[in-house]
Amino acid sequence: QVELVESGGGLVQPGESLTLSCTVSGRIGSNYVMAWYRQSPGNQREMVAQIDSEGRTHYRDVVKGRFAISKDDADATLYLQMNILKPEDSAVYFCKAVDHTNLAAYWGRGTQVTVSN
Repeated sequence: QVELVESGGGLVQPGESLTLSCTVSGRIGSNYVMAWYRQSPGNQREMVAQIDSEGRTHYRDVVKGRFAISKDDADATLYLQMNILKPEDSAVYFCKAVDHTNLAAYWGRGTQVTVSN
């Protein structure tokens, strides 16, 4: 009964910024980890950033200092602020929630980010 829906993707030029959102419908437990993944054609899906229930974050090395993951529990929304975007950041970005309270995991359908001139 949990659904994740990403939004905010689009076409931007290198060096520009974009913020993605992931809305959570339904309920997840108090102990969770949420994350952003990305996948480009011909490549494996890779984790970009994650944040847990207590607000602790972790980032993939190549996005450290450029991306910021955050959440708003009241609005049940996860965000990914992406700055200084590069062509290699182009991918479909997916939202993931791991509910450690209820032992379940959920994926969104993804939103396309294209960084190009």
